[in-house]
Amino acid sequence: MIATPSKQYELEKVEMRQMYAQTLVELAKGNPDVIALEADLMSAISTNKIEKEIPTQIINGGIMEANMMGVAAGMSLTGKIPYVHTFGQFATRRTFDQLFVSGAYAKTNIKILGSDAGVTAEHNGGTHMAFEDLGLVRLLPHATVYEVSDSTMLRFLLRKIEKEHGIHYIRTIRKNAVKLYDENEVFEEGKGKVLREGGDVTIIASGIMVAESLKAADLLYEQGIEATVIDMFSIKPIDKDLIVKYASKTGAVVTAENHNVIGGLGSAVAEVLSEHCPTKMRRIGVKEQFGQVGKLEYLKEFYELTPKDIAGAAKELL
Repeated sequence: MIATPSKQYELEKVEMRQMYAQTLVELAKGNPDVIALEADLMSAISTNKIEKEIPTQIINGGIMEANMMGVAAGMSLTGKIPYVHTFGQFATRRTFDQLFVSGAYAKTNIKILGSDAGVTAEHNGGTHMAFEDLGLVRLLPHATVYEVSDSTMLRFLLRKIEKEHGIHYIRTIRKNAVKLYDENEVFEEGKGKVLREGGDVTIIASGIMVAESLKAADLLYEQGIEATVIDMFSIKPIDKDLIVKYASKTGAVVTAENHNVIGGLGSAVAEVLSEHCPTKMRRIGVKEQFGQVGKLEYLKEFYELTPKDIAGAAKELL
């Protein structure tokens, strides 16, 4: 936990996509039932670099994402453990019926990595910029939904879900994340991580917005406001006890997500608070907007996803 602004926000040396490929090849070599499925994005997620190492355990299904999800469901029924990757909007919007019926309804076992989360899609533009994927997968009964904030977390969760049956969705960026955790950290389903303690306001964030929230806490600290920052990487199930504990402590909650404020982290937190601890709240995220082409820093400014925006929302509450 950080009491004062003393942390440098440095990018990790390993890209998230590299960590996915590295972990996947380790899992596949250790378990012949692990199968990687791709929708013509092997170079985008770096699995092209491991194809020769696990040639019988990796399949490029082409740009047919709905079919790929059906294949994954079928493979699951034969005892295989499919890890499915494509960009977040194709993994959810395009495949939702197959994911619902062939996946969740049929009680199959599919691990899904949705990459290019939100504004990190950058130059792929609005059609490839998913702001609603977390909301869609949250709708699936018994699905588990994560948004990872660095490569240590990604590696841990990829290995963890190998042993767990059901629909698991991991939302990630492809490139370098800000380093937040050391290699010995443990990440539990349904549990958030308190990264900084403060008694004035609680900031609950996920994905790239965790680092932005820590920076926002620095800005607030300079103005005499102490913020708790929670990495709520487990979106479903969500850590109700932790949310209620810090909402009760501070009386003010800000959520920060690289996603639509409807359906994702902000909605999940609001649902908990409305039923268990009514609290003043602001949601930082995308509001009634589609994606667009642009560089990351421009997009964060445009969609008001910056530390300044988070800190401003906290000040409004106080």
